[in-house]
Amino acid sequence: MARRPIKNETGIDRILLENSNVHDAWSVYTCVNCKTINFVHIGQELVSPAFAYQNFEWECSVCGFVHSKEADLPSSWINWKPELLEKEELTAERFWQAFFRISTEKPEAYWKQCNVCGRILPNSAFSKHKGFGPLEKQMECRACKGAINAVLNCQRTSEQLRESSIRRRIADMFVEEYNERIDVQALFDRFGGKCFKTGKILDINKTGSWHIDHILPSKYLYPLTVRNAALLSSEANSNKRDRWPSEFYTPQELVELAKITGADLSLLSSPTPVINTHINVNRGVDRYLNVRNSNTDISKRIIELKKVIQQYNLEDLLDDEHRLILGEII
Repeated sequence: MARRPIKNETGIDRILLENSNVHDAWSVYTCVNCKTINFVHIGQELVSPAFAYQNFEWECSVCGFVHSKEADLPSSWINWKPELLEKEELTAERFWQAFFRISTEKPEAYWKQCNVCGRILPNSAFSKHKGFGPLEKQMECRACKGAINAVLNCQRTSEQLRESSIRRRIADMFVEEYNERIDVQALFDRFGGKCFKTGKILDINKTGSWHIDHILPSKYLYPLTVRNAALLSSEANSNKRDRWPSEFYTPQELVELAKITGADLSLLSSPTPVINTHINVNRGVDRYLNVRNSNTDISKRIIELKKVIQQYNLEDLLDDEHRLILGEII
């Protein structure tokens, strides 16, 4: 894929991927004979395990062993009875069926190539991007994306940073009354004293090494509650930031997270963020208009409120009194 026809201001250029599209899917397997990791280019259409079993013949790039339903299992497997290694045997048949199923049974089993660092990485190494390729993932891996954002964030104007800060402050005021006190010891007990994302053991006494994460981000107007709190290491929490749960956690992790916290799995697994409208917007407006020690005059605060209410489509949650206060916002 050719580079984007725009000016690159990051100093991190995209690479030209040979014989493949940036959004193509890959299958990865370990050779049953020599244990070498192999990459198989799949392309724009994912295949079923049944199709893979019936049609694929994957030849190891190092030893040349062919992985196929027509192949005997390696004779070097001396822990198997020799007759069980023959392709005609049910044992070999079931082995090859499961072998191809592991690499093709669902989107999460596939891998993708980053068009910045060029590595072929697991599906989970890329953030979601709806509608982009069979895996619906971004072009660059999360590591490269972090490096790119490190440059781009520094280039954000002071006005952009200010607007972002204002949106966060208003969102916090809209959900302030719904926040719950989090019992840290109970949180540690609930998550077994480990970072939910990485499994790293955390020390409750080293407060800088762990964070209480809003599973559903406050950016989308979700308060911090017992059901909306996860224990993460500082590194994992930094990586998650304001990302929607399905953009950060795997489907299996989302299921486990719902079991631990009692959170709504259908909401956690939504492919796109969902704004929380179960809040009292009118009281949030009052709180923001009555902020003490603010250097922003009332007229500017009204403009800021109207922008956020429009952005989140919260107009219908305003009563007549607050519509009059804010003026026409539609």
